[in-house]
Amino acid sequence: MVVSVDDARMGVGILGNIISLSLFLSPVATMLRIWKRRSVESFSPLPYLATFINCLLWCIYGLPMVHPHSVLVITINGCGVLIELSYLIIFLLFSTGKQRTLTLLIFLFQLLFAAGVAIYVLIGVHAHQKRLLLVGSLCVFSSTMVYLAPLSVMAMVIRTKSVEFMPLSLSLTSFLNAICWTAYALLRFDLFITIPNGLGTVLALGQLILYAAFYKSTQQQLLERRKTAALTEMAYTNA
Repeated sequence: MVVSVDDARMGVGILGNIISLSLFLSPVATMLRIWKRRSVESFSPLPYLATFINCLLWCIYGLPMVHPHSVLVITINGCGVLIELSYLIIFLLFSTGKQRTLTLLIFLFQLLFAAGVAIYVLIGVHAHQKRLLLVGSLCVFSSTMVYLAPLSVMAMVIRTKSVEFMPLSLSLTSFLNAICWTAYALLRFDLFITIPNGLGTVLALGQLILYAAFYKSTQQQLLERRKTAALTEMAYTNA
């Protein structure tokens, strides 16, 4: 049985949808913590704002008038918009003062920006290639910023020789997600999906390499920390 390129692309895209959905849902535990404690504590809304605008732009990219035959791009990013919107609503409910105001202002700006892009592209730009170039370029920039976000965590891992704050499950899922969407883009070559996801593949692979390199040192640090805590508790009890 011969599988056509379109069937293969559909299969890879569906798998990409499933993996991407798991990534979108990964902060649920954080949101439940915020909801229970009625406080955002030291959590930042920036990752959710960045993902929100990224999903909005990819929804525009997947429109038939911009990039036909991109239903799977719209489905997953449409889900992403709704999921990230729910996270942002929770942040707005339980944040206070300047943080709430800044989050709301950035959120409203993103909505206006996305609406402006959609209106301009669909009404003001009549050439299909120009539409594709404009929206595709914005999507590449947005996705690249999202994929570059973990660089600070990777730098911390190298500095501390510990992967304590870089979960293996998240790094592995990010790697599989980027691989899937890179394959999806290459099956019917799509430069705008290939660039950010190719970069994401390299960065996620880098995280996995760091995890393998510093796993033992992390375990040693955790063991030393537990020993120190036990000795401190023992000294306090004897005193």
